[in-house]
Amino acid sequence: MATACFLSLPPSLSQFMTEESLPESQEKHPSALEWFEGVLAAAEGKQIVMFLDYDGTLSPIVQDPDRAVMTEEMRDAVRGVAQHFPTAIVSGRCRDKVFNFVKLEELYYAGSHGMDIKGPTKVSNHKAKADEVLCQPATEFLPVIQEVYEKLTAKMESIPGAMVENNKFCLSVHFRCVEEAEWDALGREVKAVLDDYPKLCLTKGRKVLEIRPSIEWNKGHALKFLLKSLGYAGRSDVFPIYIGDDRTDEDAFKVLRNMGQGIGILVTKFPKDTSASYSLREPAEVKEFLRKLVKSNGTKKG
Repeated sequence: MATACFLSLPPSLSQFMTEESLPESQEKHPSALEWFEGVLAAAEGKQIVMFLDYDGTLSPIVQDPDRAVMTEEMRDAVRGVAQHFPTAIVSGRCRDKVFNFVKLEELYYAGSHGMDIKGPTKVSNHKAKADEVLCQPATEFLPVIQEVYEKLTAKMESIPGAMVENNKFCLSVHFRCVEEAEWDALGREVKAVLDDYPKLCLTKGRKVLEIRPSIEWNKGHALKFLLKSLGYAGRSDVFPIYIGDDRTDEDAFKVLRNMGQGIGILVTKFPKDTSASYSLREPAEVKEFLRKLVKSNGTKKG
């Protein structure tokens, strides 16, 4: 089923492309670290299932997206979580690329904003119903995604700092290294290309424009698919925790709110409009939260 997600770009794209936050008077969502005991209380007696975004959550946002590596300490923290709870990485990146960053075979990976999902390649403590989880709802769009990638790559050559990333089932046009005076020109070029492709839609992330197939599928659908694959669909004894930092993670936060189960945690240093219940300031706090979760689970078992 198609979905309308093409953004109507304003005459000046600078405002559209700027990361916005709410006024300082807006009450910030409570820290998941400061309210950690409350999180544990809500999860008491339930199966935690962990969902983690990658960029800005497990690794810092960097100028060159190819250098967004995670630290060994963060890898150890994620490995520890996966030993106790089913754990999935849900990223806008190509699934193979995010796997090469994380390098943990016992995890579930949902790349391309959830449009490319695969189960663990290594024996996991948490088996899904099927021997191998696999979901690729946008396969028919692969040829057109490649075609648009080539056109956008050619167009962006005239804009210093612009980079087009092929994430298999979607594309990312990064403008973090582009002078702000060039943002309008970049946006016009992207929109001009997409005008010829009505079955693709345009959304915005943190200093990035995302081009995706116009299908009813996002990170929220990926979360629900994985819960079902793990055998937790419709069960009241499951507590999903989703941690992410970008607009695309809001789809997953909304799913959790609608389910009335689990929590969403937004990674941000500034107050923002979000459907998440809690916040963490940066990847370092995400690492601390994951470690505390593992420690608390070990204490209960001990």
